[in-house]
Amino acid sequence: MNTTEAHDGQISTGTPIKLINDKQMRLLIADDSKLLRKKLRDELEKLGCEVFEAVNGKEAITFDLEHEPDGIILDIVMPEVGGIEALQTIREVSPDVPVVMLSSAGTPQKLMQTLKMGAIDFIQKPYTHEQIVRAVETIRRVRIKNLKKAQEEAEKLKEFEEGGEVQ
Repeated sequence: MNTTEAHDGQISTGTPIKLINDKQMRLLIADDSKLLRKKLRDELEKLGCEVFEAVNGKEAITFDLEHEPDGIILDIVMPEVGGIEALQTIREVSPDVPVVMLSSAGTPQKLMQTLKMGAIDFIQKPYTHEQIVRAVETIRRVRIKNLKKAQEEAEKLKEFEEGGEVQ
């Protein structure tokens, strides 16, 4: 498997993309197109990511709740629960998980709506490999920032519980 390595924030061929504590990045693709999921899975796996799939927003929400992926790539138009509704629910239960919207139904209004709801990026289909690489870099950067923040908060709580002073 072709994998990647981060150099100065850029992703290139090398070793799998890692997060804090050498953890491999786990991404969820939610799209009703089996062909798109396969193509995107292949690209993400070549970048060294562990990839999971959902065929609609309902499955994406369930997966997020049960497995807490490091990032989600979410289509807007899907059966049962669409991407915008899924994004809203995911934001409520997992406010820190980075979400990138991917859609052929990308009007400026939907772009602004999803960004206001907390999506970190919006990619118009058909996408390019470079757009996916940039999205993965952004997901990784945001996820590491969120993990470090959570780690710092946990350390402060531990200090407080042990009777130390919190700064």
